[in-house]
Amino acid sequence: MIALRYWVMASVVVVGTAIVMVDHAGRSPAAKTPAATATPRPGGSRGGVFGAVGRGPDAALGLRASWALSALPECLVQKVEASGTRAFVRSQLPAAAVAIAAPVTLAYRDCTIRIRANDALVRRGADRFYIPPVARFYRLGNRLLLFHYDSGAAQLRTYVPSNL
Repeated sequence: MIALRYWVMASVVVVGTAIVMVDHAGRSPAAKTPAATATPRPGGSRGGVFGAVGRGPDAALGLRASWALSALPECLVQKVEASGTRAFVRSQLPAAAVAIAAPVTLAYRDCTIRIRANDALVRRGADRFYIPPVARFYRLGNRLLLFHYDSGAAQLRTYVPSNL
């Protein structure tokens, strides 16, 4: 049943991506918009959430979602999820979990996760994913935990390396 859930989730991502690509390819050149746009934020020189827009390997990112790692069952398999208020979800974080200090890049099979101060960039082949702020990563044995929150809600997802 869990495998079916991930298969369905991956299928939705693939079909959605195909629809966006076909729609984007069908537009006239004058109607095309940049893949990623961001405005500078006060107090930072990064040029928005994607870094310097239009430059570097991370300028044109794909999916922007806190659940991006769940869409990559070839690399990591989600085992547990807790969601709710920030306080509730924080209480679900195991006491033995060790925070992963940023910046660091983790590798799981052919996926890389570049953990930054408040967000993360995920890459698998040509696929690019962005986990928006605020994202905190933890380790517990061989498990990777992602605690993500924004103004509305929080999630804690627990992943194990894939055996696919």
